[in-house]
Amino acid sequence: MPERSTILSRRRLLGVDAARAVALIGMISTHVEPHIGPDGQTSLAHVLAAGRASALFAVLAGVSIALASGGTSPPHGRGWATAAAATTARAAVIFVVGLVLGAFDSGLAVILCYYGVLFVVALPFLRLRAGWLIGLGLTWAFVGPVLSQWLRLGIETPLDSGVPNVGTLLTDPVGTASSLLLTGYYPVLTWTAYLLVGMGVGRLPLRRVGVAVWLAVGGTALAVLSYAGSAWWLAGGGLAELEAAGTGRHFTTGPIDDDILHVGFFGTTPTTSWEWLGIASPHSGAPPDLLHTLGCALAVLGLMLLLEHAVGRALWPVAAIGSMTFTLYSLHVVLVATVLPETIDDAFLVHTVLAAAIAIPWRRYVGRGPLEAVAAVAANGARRRVREHATQR
Repeated sequence: MPERSTILSRRRLLGVDAARAVALIGMISTHVEPHIGPDGQTSLAHVLAAGRASALFAVLAGVSIALASGGTSPPHGRGWATAAAATTARAAVIFVVGLVLGAFDSGLAVILCYYGVLFVVALPFLRLRAGWLIGLGLTWAFVGPVLSQWLRLGIETPLDSGVPNVGTLLTDPVGTASSLLLTGYYPVLTWTAYLLVGMGVGRLPLRRVGVAVWLAVGGTALAVLSYAGSAWWLAGGGLAELEAAGTGRHFTTGPIDDDILHVGFFGTTPTTSWEWLGIASPHSGAPPDLLHTLGCALAVLGLMLLLEHAVGRALWPVAAIGSMTFTLYSLHVVLVATVLPETIDDAFLVHTVLAAAIAIPWRRYVGRGPLEAVAAVAANGARRRVREHATQR
């Protein structure tokens, strides 16, 4: 009889799990590698992964929601009710874990609370097919930033807005909600674009080679064009407009200069000028940033799916890491806050090797990661209760 882990891996798309592993490793690199390298320039880890790794996580959240709610066949009627209940239960587990991790003194902008809210945002869109979801997501990449900029006019973003925790939720629930939806490091208002496109991709027949090629090529084109368009606009006078406008009370990690595309923001653009919506800087939430990181996410997913077709089960060790990113990400945050801070020698290598050393044998001999198992139990319980209620009516 095949082992449980083998059966589980056959049901999963190794390419999707491998893409999750890329997202996790990318986020680890931005957490523990210095922002500025010894030469005074933006470090390679941040040039490659800043903004892109977390966006890949968000897109894959949408993919996961779609796969768990019918894949290419969106749920309707009672099927939607059970899928919505399961998604809500997963959201609750993710959100609670995020609140707990936010209390650790890690210095990291923990993504999980935002992630949990995105799962709830997905509920009304579960019925839609791929074309509608992708179209809505790309449209929202333009609409969301404009709406965000308008709503934030005159608002001073607090420095601690990126890390909701139990304390902030109890003492300042309104401020915490504002952070999650509008002013935080991964604001749901703009990040819904990632969610919707990811859900649309999850409704596609991802096992087909043609779909993987489409994702890789189309994603690369979107990433290049959006980034190049922003750079062209900056060189043609946009940078001068930004310098004149300044950042106001907004905070960034660098000056307004010709390196603006590499400067890290904190989830939102300054509101001193609408011209800020033309930048592609990491975590700025401007349309070029959203489109560029969307393109990168789609390209990585497409490449991982193609790699699965090319090497098959040889991709399994990488996919094993990606199959339990909820657990590994949470462990990473705790370790950064306690025994393995970013100041240790070779921090990136240590955290990455540790993730692999835990995930590969765990997936092989146990199956789901611990937190993944908790989320699955909650989701299955929610499904069962909805079905029982329906049969009693």
